[in-house]
Amino acid sequence: MVERAANQSPVRMQGYKSTPPSMRLVGGMATLIDALYARLDASCIMTGQTVKQLNKTSQYIEVQSEDSFGHVTGHVTTFRAQHVLLALPPRLIEDRIAFQPALPQDLSEQWRETATWMAPHAKYVAVYESPFWRDAGLSGAARSAIGPLTEILDAFTLEGDGALFGFFGVPVQVRQSVSDTVLKEHCRAQLVRLFGAQASTPKAEYLKDWAKDPLTAMPADASGNGQHVVAPPSKPKTGVWQDCLTGCGSEWSAQFPGYVAGAIDAATVAVQSLPATILRQ
Repeated sequence: MVERAANQSPVRMQGYKSTPPSMRLVGGMATLIDALYARLDASCIMTGQTVKQLNKTSQYIEVQSEDSFGHVTGHVTTFRAQHVLLALPPRLIEDRIAFQPALPQDLSEQWRETATWMAPHAKYVAVYESPFWRDAGLSGAARSAIGPLTEILDAFTLEGDGALFGFFGVPVQVRQSVSDTVLKEHCRAQLVRLFGAQASTPKAEYLKDWAKDPLTAMPADASGNGQHVVAPPSKPKTGVWQDCLTGCGSEWSAQFPGYVAGAIDAATVAVQSLPATILRQ
């Protein structure tokens, strides 16, 4: 289904196959995280920590981390490391972590100017008892020039629930000027235009706005267009931080910045670049 203008009815047309084929994981992306976590030594995992500062000494890096969750917060723990891999988006690292001594100015500026791909975006999900649109021979895919959702796809689950999800085309400032209730009303009205009256009564609705996520977005991202950017340098080439600090988040991927594939690529490159003495430990 395609919406071209507010004064025109949606048009039904032939869909397009995804090339290469798109795939979803049974149970969602959390199952991938759980599977990777299960292969790790649980004693080496620390959660509820926020790294505040990295200090470079002549022998090691001091990592100052603050308890961020639980009943007692604010307690600072200091760790020592030979090499630090940075998995946050570059812009957040430059803003949220203090480096002593400071990073090279040109590198710091490049990280600060690297937009985080999903930061200005938001998603809406509507869950139904069944994928009723399929009874009409519809795939659940739609495109719209009038919104609020610009791209809509079928999110049918193996458990039998029908689901539609869409990405907002509404700018951050506009989304945040109204309540979630209002946004959901507009989304339901659009789904009714596209798929009929049954779309008006989902059994559950969800909104995910990455612009509100403090571990994803910065104020500068609100004015961004959400496009993929050219990867900045992942490590300092000069100064005291050379050869002991590497960015490994998706935005540092030269091939797939912003994508899950980018996270895998950047992390693989970062680990392979570690000194052999560290990899043997």
